[in-house]
Amino acid sequence: MTRLIHLSDLHFGRVRADLTRPLIEVVNRLAGDLVIVSGDFTQRARNSQFRAARAFLDRIEAPTLSVPGNHDTPLDNLWVRFTRPFSRYRTHVDEELEPEWQDGTVRVVGINTVTPWYWQRGRFRGHARRRVAARLGEIMDSHIGVAVMHHPLEQAPEVDKELMKGSSKALSQLSQAGADVVLSGHLHNASAAPFEAAPGILFVQAGTGLSTRVRAEPNSFNVLDIAGDEIAVERWAAFDDPSFSAVGGERFRWDGTHWRAVG
Repeated sequence: MTRLIHLSDLHFGRVRADLTRPLIEVVNRLAGDLVIVSGDFTQRARNSQFRAARAFLDRIEAPTLSVPGNHDTPLDNLWVRFTRPFSRYRTHVDEELEPEWQDGTVRVVGINTVTPWYWQRGRFRGHARRRVAARLGEIMDSHIGVAVMHHPLEQAPEVDKELMKGSSKALSQLSQAGADVVLSGHLHNASAAPFEAAPGILFVQAGTGLSTRVRAEPNSFNVLDIAGDEIAVERWAAFDDPSFSAVGGERFRWDGTHWRAVG
């Protein structure tokens, strides 16, 4: 079994300070094989906020894999934003914007969907589609291919944010490449279900781990346990009390063409 712990939207600079230590402690206690952060480490991409994010990552005992979010490019310094948009992220979080990780059964591929030309909306570029499709297409049938990005590839009609540019093409190409799971954040809402447009891919959204900008949900993160043709997604949340506990989840089984929810 491979355990992935999926965090997102930490937003250092606007966090519940009382949750930082409990989140680190529970993540370490859950002993994931890999801790994934799908973007928005900071609120305004300031160096002080990135330093706080780096200190947080340094206390996580498992290996980590991260991609940037739209809040991780500076808005208060337009020169830096348009000439060196990821310089602060590279300095403090990871030089690699699209990292990869693999064990004996799972390959994880990161995709940078952030563009400095949009403040919120993401973009899934053609070269990124080709790269991730090729990398996930290489793995054997016995492996699970996981793509990680900040912006979701699909969202409900009532969501008031624009869907990422290039989403439909990316979802189609990922489906053709045999991708199994997509992890993302951005919306501060947690969910797990097959994509409506591509039920052969499991779509897992993480809520916000630490931000005070919750949207009718508590602060939360996901734990994915991957074993053969089954994936269990467990949600951990913190309410008024500054501690995280398991609050439910879903289990899915691969039937040869689709991911199906099982009891």
